[in-house]
Amino acid sequence: MAAWVRFTLGSALLLAGCTPGDRPATPVTPGAGSTGAGCHSRVETGALPDWADTGFHGDTRTPHVFGAKGDILAVLFTHPLAQVRRDGSTNKILWVARTTEPSTLVITATLDGTDTRVTHEVAGGPGPSIIDMPRAGCWHLDLRWAGHTDTLDLVYAERTP
Repeated sequence: MAAWVRFTLGSALLLAGCTPGDRPATPVTPGAGSTGAGCHSRVETGALPDWADTGFHGDTRTPHVFGAKGDILAVLFTHPLAQVRRDGSTNKILWVARTTEPSTLVITATLDGTDTRVTHEVAGGPGPSIIDMPRAGCWHLDLRWAGHTDTLDLVYAERTP
């Protein structure tokens, strides 16, 4: 019995060491309408990187998702994102880019496993936005601004609890 407890405890400690300490990861799972390929972007809960924390004070730990190239960051002021928000809040996302050139951010979002496509624009370049999606699931976002491109995935739940 004691050997089993040591094995279980040792396994748990070993697995806990597999997640980088400065970037705790929240697993992302495919949502409704997904083919199972799932979302590849991870919701991070550690501190924002130095290039993205301008205007924040104190602890900058807030849920965020990095673009695949690392050129843009989606700071999630409401997490989880949801198709229907029962509490009246919004799906507020602050887009922060490494470059600060003002230019409209064009977001082309495609629901995983479907032909459903939505386009949003954030006037004035990466900045604050409300990004709602018509269906729950994993959305693949193609982002274009000031001659730059990046991609990331966001999961929208069906509704908030």
